[in-house]
Amino acid sequence: MPHSDLYPFSAIVGQEKMKLGLILNVIDPSIDGVLIRGERGTAKSTAVRALARLLPEIEVVLECAIGCHPQRVNQMCPECRLKHEDNEPLLSGKRMMRVVDLPVGSTEDRVVGSLDMEKALTTGKLDFVPGVLGKANRGFLYVDEVNLLEDHIVDVLLDVAAMGINRIEREGVSYAHPSRFVLVGTMNPEEGDLRPQLLDRFGLCVDVTGIRDPELRVEVMRRRREFERDREGFARQWRGEDAKLAKAISVAEKLLPRISVDDETLSVIASLSVDLGADGHRADMAMVKAVTALAAFRGRTEITDEDLTDAAGLVYPHRMKKSPLEERILSQEEVVTSIRNSREELEKKRLEKKSSKKKAI
Repeated sequence: MPHSDLYPFSAIVGQEKMKLGLILNVIDPSIDGVLIRGERGTAKSTAVRALARLLPEIEVVLECAIGCHPQRVNQMCPECRLKHEDNEPLLSGKRMMRVVDLPVGSTEDRVVGSLDMEKALTTGKLDFVPGVLGKANRGFLYVDEVNLLEDHIVDVLLDVAAMGINRIEREGVSYAHPSRFVLVGTMNPEEGDLRPQLLDRFGLCVDVTGIRDPELRVEVMRRRREFERDREGFARQWRGEDAKLAKAISVAEKLLPRISVDDETLSVIASLSVDLGADGHRADMAMVKAVTALAAFRGRTEITDEDLTDAAGLVYPHRMKKSPLEERILSQEEVVTSIRNSREELEKKRLEKKSSKKKAI
């Protein structure tokens, strides 16, 4: 699809949290995806496809169905790895990152792929037909109405998103291939929720609504009309902003390994998870990854309290315990208070430790 056929990412009005959640997952796909909850017509699909288009092209093995990287042997499918070991040439080229859709009602074979068992038994050769998880490798997997999928299908998606490997077992025959992607799930809570165990598996969560500010709604209409009248001209108008964003993401990806998370920051994150009632430890790990990616995106190697506050707004909304009578909504004030109290408690302990050392002398 030509670039001009897609609405530019930078031209999307509002929905800053949603856009940030997507960007952080591109910077660090191990964040394990983003769940976008809310009403229709809030640019969810538009944002995903536009973001994929502004990112650099990726190098792929042209004959590979899942788009292996021609130099990264440890991330190759069995077929590409075998050719590499046999010193066979791997014809490579570049293409845009894919956005692969998973329709509601998809069967497990359509998701994970299928094996031709008859051919395997008669010839000894595996004939693998990639499913959605193969096609989404090194791209985006967009799952609309994820809450309407069967639970075991959602389990498979989340397992593969976390492990980066898709395994198919059929009649004693096993096949595995890399499957690394940015997982984006969308849902309308009015049509049913996900089980808490599945909600927790999404690294980030964003609640979106239609824009209520009349002036911003006018701007949405104005930009949309301009886009529909002259798509190429509109794309040119926003190309510079998209290019700046693409560069910022590229810089952040390179900066990410240089960011260390000190013990004090880990303590603040642990206290946040306790104060906000998050079960288990996934929230803690998601916070570490999200806040690190956020600092990198902002061009820093040090994590600030602002980073912690903003990351918490993406990590905890779907993990907070709900009352039987009312839904608990995360407030920024609650997060800021928890961080401040943690800092004060850590400072108190530091002073007590310093005082104890002086007395010992």
